[in-house]
Amino acid sequence: MQELLQMHNIRKSFPGVQALRGVNLSIRAGEVHALIGENGAGKSTLMKILSGVYAMDEGEVFWEGKKVDIPSTSAATELGISIIYQELNQLPNMSVAENIFLGREKRARKIFLNSRETLSEARVFLDNVGLDVDARTLCKDLSIAQRQMVEIAKALSVNARLIVMDEPTSSLTDREITLLFGLINRLREHGVAVVFISHKLEEIFQISDRITVLRDGEYIGTIDTADSSEDLLIQMMVGRSLTGFYPKRAVPIGEVALEVEHLNAGRSVRDISFFVRSGEILGFAGLVGAGRSETMRAIFGVDPMESGRISVNGKMLSHHSPSDAIACGIGLVPEDRKLQGLILKMTVRENTTLASMEETRENGFVSRRREEQIAREYVKKLDIRTAGTEQKAANLSGGNQQKVVIAKWLATGSRVLILDSPTRGIDVGAKKEIHELMGELASRGVAIIMVSSELPEILGMCDRIIVMHEGSIRGEMPRSEATQEKIMEIILTSKKQAIPQVE
Repeated sequence: MQELLQMHNIRKSFPGVQALRGVNLSIRAGEVHALIGENGAGKSTLMKILSGVYAMDEGEVFWEGKKVDIPSTSAATELGISIIYQELNQLPNMSVAENIFLGREKRARKIFLNSRETLSEARVFLDNVGLDVDARTLCKDLSIAQRQMVEIAKALSVNARLIVMDEPTSSLTDREITLLFGLINRLREHGVAVVFISHKLEEIFQISDRITVLRDGEYIGTIDTADSSEDLLIQMMVGRSLTGFYPKRAVPIGEVALEVEHLNAGRSVRDISFFVRSGEILGFAGLVGAGRSETMRAIFGVDPMESGRISVNGKMLSHHSPSDAIACGIGLVPEDRKLQGLILKMTVRENTTLASMEETRENGFVSRRREEQIAREYVKKLDIRTAGTEQKAANLSGGNQQKVVIAKWLATGSRVLILDSPTRGIDVGAKKEIHELMGELASRGVAIIMVSSELPEILGMCDRIIVMHEGSIRGEMPRSEATQEKIMEIILTSKKQAIPQVE
């Protein structure tokens, strides 16, 4: 197979950080090449160099055997390189057609926008990716999967020969992933190369031809997917084997810490009743769109509650608001940590103490000394890997960002911790650290509710499992009786199972 791209001895440093140390990458035309490694391994930096966002300090890039410079994103586009970021780079209030040809608008007499030609050509590229939507539809009205298809259509419209997909399945359902993989296979058949970045090893084995592993900014190796295994890849990524991937502790289960009765909130949360005890990890399983995240947001007071009762340690919440929930000892680690859990431009210190500012006051003013003291305490307790408490949250790896969000709630004294997709988008090593942290918190008597779409994680970490579907609870089972098959059977069963009451 012809070598389309070769990157040799790529080096890149930022102030205080050596991001890449002599990294190599070789991509063949028409292959799906997986790029994997822990958060902070250098994957994003390498791809930003390839796409012209960053300039490398040292190294060489060859395109079809010829040495090239890529000083800008437009230069990368001219070569045929396109990148689709995890946070899609679209203007939501513009149409599909306008997003596809953004900056390359079709014009009549070089002055006026030619809407008819724009729509016509957009339709061609939408057909190529198998997306059956009106090109005049606003991007904000599309699903995540459809918006990703628009990005791929945009890449094809500039004759992309290499498309980088960064965590493309992180927010997709199984059906949408199947459709995406079908499209990737069609791209492969037409000679388009795909760099596939993902933390989901099962997807890597399903879709890729070869795999390149980075660790701590260094090139570890490239292997054929057919010759690799999960254990081998994990060892290459983290430098060690990961035993006990779900380190579930046996801890004493205490009294009921949180009880929810007949909660209703919009169309996605209908008559929800459950309880969680101190020291218990309660899992919420279900398909994407089942209403799990909406339930957690309603409990925390982010979304308005239509009816129902929420009580913490037997005391009913008098007002339904986040401030009331926080005062009662509830913390919410949201699904999207970057958008809803952190202020990325603020420091580790500021993010850690953001929800507990009253604790940092001295003589009526926020004390930076006290903030620093609290932040250092949780950096040490949670093993947050940072250059210091003054490091910006944006510059942390995904796993360490998640730890900062958890630290924020522990600093408030939370005794009920809601974790919505706590390991989404983080690497296998960081996942294990989050799992170990959950076990440690449970052993201290913290009641934990975990929402996850990864059934092995739910089965491995939870004492009880509640299954939701279409906005309601369909069933519940203890850890000892739970299997993936039973959970899926409950989801697909039309009748609602009886839920045990608080004893």
